[in-house]
Amino acid sequence: MDNPQEASKKPRMKSLVIDGSKYKTNLTTKFENRVKYEAPNPKQMKAFIPGTVAKIFVTEGQKVKAGARLLILEAMKMKNRIEAPFSGKILKIHVKEGDIIPKNHLIIEFE
Repeated sequence: MDNPQEASKKPRMKSLVIDGSKYKTNLTTKFENRVKYEAPNPKQMKAFIPGTVAKIFVTEGQKVKAGARLLILEAMKMKNRIEAPFSGKILKIHVKEGDIIPKNHLIIEFE
């Protein structure tokens, strides 16, 4: 291995012990660079699909009840009505009408 790039691609070995037995496994760069799992924050509402924000029905500081209509997210010629998952107060709205947003984009924060 004269090429330093080839040496960096070589997977590292990792040892682990399970019930007293020792095992060796490859630790790839793909595994090392993976996005770590983060538990979803229930006070943040994120887009479940990419789309265009067609209409917003709430304002910051407004109190809403569970099931209240928050906004319309248009995707693939369908108008998806986004409703409040629980009763609470709108802390911040991170989008405006006409915004084109990707999947998992933060839309609304609850207090």
